[in-house]
Amino acid sequence: MSIFDSLHISASGLSLERLKLDTISTNIANVNTTRTEEGGPYQKKSIVFEEALKQSGQAFSVGNGQKSFGVRATEITADETELREYQPTHPDADEEGYVLLSNVNMADEMVEMMKTLRAYDANITSLEAGKDLLKQALTISAK
Repeated sequence: MSIFDSLHISASGLSLERLKLDTISTNIANVNTTRTEEGGPYQKKSIVFEEALKQSGQAFSVGNGQKSFGVRATEITADETELREYQPTHPDADEEGYVLLSNVNMADEMVEMMKTLRAYDANITSLEAGKDLLKQALTISAK
């Protein structure tokens, strides 16, 4: 593994965490949305991701000649759990007075946001360490 591979892995982590933060902020913004363009209430979105693998010709690669090359988002999924509440005066209430509400839980989203921010900070720290190693290598080779 070269130092550039570690920089790429950290960069892929940063991209994933940014996408997760965007998704969390969309969830928070739509916490009270009962009517969307698709019809029905807003459904909580989440990111599904996996390890990004790359073919390797190196002798130290694991498994079938592949090595880890960071992470990548595979899809954005919607939680289809329904949340109904009795609010007969609500404009979106049905004949029985029930309203389908967004299934976004604000407390869960805040916890997820804090976890994502910590992971983002960890990726920045890793990226900075890689940059410092490269700077030190250039300084040593200049002497």
